[in-house]
Amino acid sequence: MTDTFEASGKRKKLVEELRKKGITDEEVLRAINKVPRHDFMDPAFLNHAYVDKAFPITSGQTISQPYTVAVQTSLLQVKKRDKILEIGTGSGYQAAILAEMGARVYTIERYRELYLKAQRTLSSLGYTAHFFFGDGHEGQPQYGTFDGIVITAAAPEVPEKLLQQLKTGGRLVVPLGNSYSQVMTLVQRTGEDTFEYSSHGSYVFVPMMRGTVNGK
Repeated sequence: MTDTFEASGKRKKLVEELRKKGITDEEVLRAINKVPRHDFMDPAFLNHAYVDKAFPITSGQTISQPYTVAVQTSLLQVKKRDKILEIGTGSGYQAAILAEMGARVYTIERYRELYLKAQRTLSSLGYTAHFFFGDGHEGQPQYGTFDGIVITAAAPEVPEKLLQQLKTGGRLVVPLGNSYSQVMTLVQRTGEDTFEYSSHGSYVFVPMMRGTVNGK
């Protein structure tokens, strides 16, 4: 996979657009400027890769809108060496952003085709992450607790198992709601059994499903 001056220029314009939309976390913007989003999409869609919109990928899923990735990542307040659990690897773009920021990334995908493809893409770009094929509702308790957890699918509520895998002081970001509309929600664990919730705008995500899909 190769980067080009054209793609680099499009990323710079995308970053400026995200600034105008209110993204202020400079480390998030740096990562978005660095990670070649076009490598997570079909090569025919370069003109779509740096437009601020979601785009269809394999298995009926989507690569999230860059603004949405920026919002979720900013809410996590990622620091280098933070252990971050991602629920819903998808294309692998969000995992690459986290890896570019220096996080230790653990990511779960329920579609085997996406799980395998994301590993190839991140490896080709030189990013390291721990990939798991499984049900995101279960998390990865053997690798917890986590400094941050990001859920990239719509959930009616936060799975209890994921709350328990969050460190005290940790941050979990999830679009909470029904299949048609969700509110981006930040959950901060303030004690052994205490959590604080705050809302950060309305979004539309694909639903968080149980089980796995082997596909091809």
